[in-house]
Amino acid sequence: MLSMNWVTLRIVSIVLVSLTVFAPMQAKADAVSDWSSIAATVLLNVGRPGGGAAVDLAYVHAAIYDAVNAIDGRYSVYAVRPHTSAVGASPEAATAAAAYTLLKALFPSQQSFLDTAYANYLLSLQPGPAQTRGIAVGTEVANLFLATRVGDGRDADVPYVFGSGPGVYQITPGAPPPPTTPASPWLARTRPFGIEGPSQFRAPGPPNLTSVQWAADLNEVKAYGAATGSLRNQEQTDIGLFYTENPITYVNRNLRSIAASQNLSVADSARFFAQSYLTLADSLIGCFDSKYYYNFWRPVTAIRAADTDGNDATEPDFHWLPLAVTPNHPEYPSAHGCLTGAIAHAAQYFFGTKELTINLTSTSVPGAPLTTHTFTNIDDVLKEVIGGRIYGGMHYRTSVLDGLALADKVAHWIKSRYFLRVE
Repeated sequence: MLSMNWVTLRIVSIVLVSLTVFAPMQAKADAVSDWSSIAATVLLNVGRPGGGAAVDLAYVHAAIYDAVNAIDGRYSVYAVRPHTSAVGASPEAATAAAAYTLLKALFPSQQSFLDTAYANYLLSLQPGPAQTRGIAVGTEVANLFLATRVGDGRDADVPYVFGSGPGVYQITPGAPPPPTTPASPWLARTRPFGIEGPSQFRAPGPPNLTSVQWAADLNEVKAYGAATGSLRNQEQTDIGLFYTENPITYVNRNLRSIAASQNLSVADSARFFAQSYLTLADSLIGCFDSKYYYNFWRPVTAIRAADTDGNDATEPDFHWLPLAVTPNHPEYPSAHGCLTGAIAHAAQYFFGTKELTINLTSTSVPGAPLTTHTFTNIDDVLKEVIGGRIYGGMHYRTSVLDGLALADKVAHWIKSRYFLRVE
């Protein structure tokens, strides 16, 4: 595992990204992680929402994987195979060219940033035939991959009409007005990257409002997720806030941390990031399919209107507010359950064990520039995120559990059918 202090690591990462954009760099160990970070910066620059960013990064890492794997050859092709000979090609140059070509096509407004990053990155690599061939491989793969995704529903105009009444999602405090809210209804209809369709692993549905489970779910988040007067202790408050960082930076930084801790080669790093981001994208596609299918209300709505749910075991609090601002999309299932489950289970299946030491970091806990939570088992990661979404006041227990279960099904599907060792 990395022994570097995490605050120091963050400062070093910022410096490295700055060098990428503004000055020629020295060659670094993992081109895939470098370009994943550059891609995340592009997404932040354009204000991309978390679900859309997961799809975009799946694009990037699918192309990087097929480019690098064309050179390495140890694993199955994901989507496309280049016609350009990959013999003797530089995997670092292929990585840079694939990411650059794809990002420039998706985000033409970022061309100046990308041109500078790409030119400086190539200056950090050894010039010559290997670099030239790597560039050709990466460029061709990116263009071929983009052609396979034409008409996939990314950013499609999908209308949404707000409803009303018990159990129905409504605009929550702190959410921007329509059309920004609700977020990314197109994601529910996007063609996935590995699973057969958005509804393949559709979650079973929230509890019936008259059930004992519903009362237990609502009363738990009402007691532990309130902004003031809750039953949380300080540790639980910090956990609730830990999982509220922008998902683009949160996921990308932590995936790069996991990859660095395992000292992966460029080829294995390409496979790890591709498997992780394809699992994440498909988990969120499935998650948002379920969200917009069930269109379930958030705690801040349900608790204030608990006198309308037909359940004698719930009582309203007309002034209740959550610890954290409620995300601007339907509640069930939990997107962070799908997100964390995707990261955790993708790592589990990639490395072949639940017994992994993982340092997850977040910038969203007050009083610390970077907070680290260390886990030695995948199940411990999943257990904490359940509590985190309840303490934050955004989700019910059932919703997080069902989100985690959906992500596990997607992760297992992806690992069983893609990125397989070639005998």
